[in-house]
Amino acid sequence: AGISKNGQTREHALLAFTLGVKQLIVGVNKMDSTEPPYSQARFEEITKEVSAYIKKIGYNPASVAFVPISGWHGDNMLEPSTNMGWFKGWKIERKEGNASGVTLLDALDAIMPPSRPTDKPLRLPLQDVYKIGGIGTVPVGRAETGALPPGMVVTFAPASETTEVHP
Repeated sequence: AGISKNGQTREHALLAFTLGVKQLIVGVNKMDSTEPPYSQARFEEITKEVSAYIKKIGYNPASVAFVPISGWHGDNMLEPSTNMGWFKGWKIERKEGNASGVTLLDALDAIMPPSRPTDKPLRLPLQDVYKIGGIGTVPVGRAETGALPPGMVVTFAPASETTEVHP
């Protein structure tokens, strides 16, 4: 079970926080399989338990959208579900401005894109390196900070390899 002491929900929430994920959405799935189906009491029980856990690891539950869904039937995924008339929607509080909605799609749309600190020094962790015939060695990664314009001279650590960025 997802919210049990050894469940993946706890593991994933802790991993997300540890990796620096600032925004969280909790989709409470399989609402069609509760007893009775689409049980408000079960949704509230899960919301309470998950809220307590994510608060313990460092998230503010008031900034997390909890959405009851059924992936199998599509309830509250893209459109509000007629099977959960009791669910009036989710609300999140955050310093960038509050948001509210009903569906999982609404919650995804409310995620604030992270800022890319382009004014800081370039930091580009490498994910892979390809050797392409006729082109040469092509490093692949994502610029976490800074910018990488063509013509820039870069040095790769720890090997101290220096090269120029090509378009």
